[in-house]
Amino acid sequence: MLPLYITGLGNISPQKTWDNSHFLDEVTSVETNYLRCQDLNYKEYIAGDMVRRMSRIIKMGVAAGKICLADAECTMPDAIITGTGLGCIEDTEKFLTNMIRDNEEFLTPTSFIQSTHNTVNAQIALLLKCHNYNFTYVHRGFSFESALLDSFIRINSGESGTILVGGMDEMTPNTFAILQRLGHYKRKRVNNLGLLKDHSRGAIAGEGAAFFLLSANPGAKNYAKIEALDTFYKPDKDKIPAHISAFLERSGRKIDEIDMVLIGMSGDPANDKVYDDVRTHLFREKPQAWFKHLCGEYQTASSFGLWLAAMILKNGQVPETVRLEGVTPGKLRNILIYNHYRNLDHSLMLVSSV
Repeated sequence: MLPLYITGLGNISPQKTWDNSHFLDEVTSVETNYLRCQDLNYKEYIAGDMVRRMSRIIKMGVAAGKICLADAECTMPDAIITGTGLGCIEDTEKFLTNMIRDNEEFLTPTSFIQSTHNTVNAQIALLLKCHNYNFTYVHRGFSFESALLDSFIRINSGESGTILVGGMDEMTPNTFAILQRLGHYKRKRVNNLGLLKDHSRGAIAGEGAAFFLLSANPGAKNYAKIEALDTFYKPDKDKIPAHISAFLERSGRKIDEIDMVLIGMSGDPANDKVYDDVRTHLFREKPQAWFKHLCGEYQTASSFGLWLAAMILKNGQVPETVRLEGVTPGKLRNILIYNHYRNLDHSLMLVSSV
């Protein structure tokens, strides 16, 4: 199977990640249980009259997509594929709130039109005048991975040469309050950089929009290549190490060839135990890093993890703030990303230097 070459990046997150010439030079440290994306001047990427009509996730997604295309010097991708867990939840809430308040009368269509999950894809396509393949996956914790899998299929079948792929989700106060009551997120505020020192129930909420331009061939600017991808649902925890070993074997790699493991620990003790077991039994001697203290937990957080892995391989360094254990390898060639969403949707990505 042909690898997917990452030739462009665009990432809007709770950190200053939209400028690819800087790599976590400044890291946001805050007492919170809810990490929100840092807003930039969206008028630099979207016309002012359009910005005023867009919700946060649409602005985030469109801007991240345009940053990615500009980074890769690509004007027209062969396909636009994204994944999102909750979609445009802010517009969905607005529409439902107005429907209840107005007794299902006098409803304006704008919030409904912009509440559909494929709105970001549609806006990017309209701005580019792109009539190519356009698809959005809504598969909960597998949403971004499903978009990547579709990209693998299309590039390996020769249907597409360049694909703009992204993962995005937003968090709203209402959605946060509901999920917090269900125990998904912490009740008390904690420092995000000291997240693993807190042992209270739940993770810290997050959001973000990360886009990648994927190509069948290396480009003028190469960050990394995605060599393999795997997903598995609600596994027996005792069988996870064997599943990871089998994935590496199918990918033509041995554990000794993995230079670093990037894992999705979220600060939730119950769900992080899965990672602890893998770290102890399979990667005890390997350098380890993590990323959800920077972006928070959400259904497409693995897209932030892929951005981090690509930037690490491109820059040849592992920022101190993401290191967990082990000595940083002298040469970074292969990074394994292991992530799961609430111990239900598990994914593996093998990312290598070009």
